[in-house]
Amino acid sequence: MITAVDRATHCIVGWTLALHRPFEILQDVVDQAPHAAQYYSDGLSAYADVYYHGGLYQAVLDKSQTYTVEGQNAELRHYLARLHRKTRCFSKCLIALWRAVELFVHFWNRRQVHQRTHPEYRTHLIDFVSMRN
Repeated sequence: MITAVDRATHCIVGWTLALHRPFEILQDVVDQAPHAAQYYSDGLSAYADVYYHGGLYQAVLDKSQTYTVEGQNAELRHYLARLHRKTRCFSKCLIALWRAVELFVHFWNRRQVHQRTHPEYRTHLIDFVSMRN
């Protein structure tokens, strides 16, 4: 899974499912996300060819600038057993995996926005999942 995360809101603003990270897939994820002033990556060479819509790009070999996206990826693996490493809970159907991630991202982003507007009220992800949403 490839994700783009907004550092200010911790919302997942772009994502896709892929086994590898070729330039075309990385460009699609960047194109999904709102334009930003600064972009960071883990230094994979394919990121250097991506067009960042006028923003500055910086590759970092440590986690000093990618900690937000690394944290969100850990949350995804925590909440979605389909994404756990070394697990038996994997999706044999790519469509089912896509839909599970899509639902997670929707409710995750709603929770993140709520937490930024109401920091005094701690909420859990399940609080944003209901049949009426």
